[in-house]
Amino acid sequence: MAQLDRRTGPDFELPMDTWNGYAASRDRVLSGVRDRGVRNFVVLTGDLHRSIASDLRMNFADPAAPAVGSEFVTTSISSGKDGVDEDATGRALLAENPHVKFQNVRRGYLSCRLDRSRWTSEFRIVDRVTTPGGTASTRATLVVEDGRPGTHLA
Repeated sequence: MAQLDRRTGPDFELPMDTWNGYAASRDRVLSGVRDRGVRNFVVLTGDLHRSIASDLRMNFADPAAPAVGSEFVTTSISSGKDGVDEDATGRALLAENPHVKFQNVRRGYLSCRLDRSRWTSEFRIVDRVTTPGGTASTRATLVVEDGRPGTHLA
């Protein structure tokens, strides 16, 4: 749902088969969240073949714009071979999108826990999927605290 510029530098590369292609719809959803005072708005999604944690903002071009929610994108469990911690696209995502708090291209899944005070997302990765016996571990833990919009490293 977050805007994701994949090109380093002044030009944008916004994949149009994501919410980037539906900016007006995204704006309506996020405006509704903001206007209704929704606390702790969280979006879970996938299909980018990488893990990403982002703040959702009304104006992604303004790093000072307040977060109105959080997005957690989970990777695929097996496509893309074993994956890597960092690639050129991931470096561009972090450099060009100040609302992106985490990204990774390892295979794995997202584990979420919530209680009255916080939402916790653990990005679980496996060291390999191309051969048997891979080991799972937590690559990053991020939280959304009650009444504090946005994503924060735990």
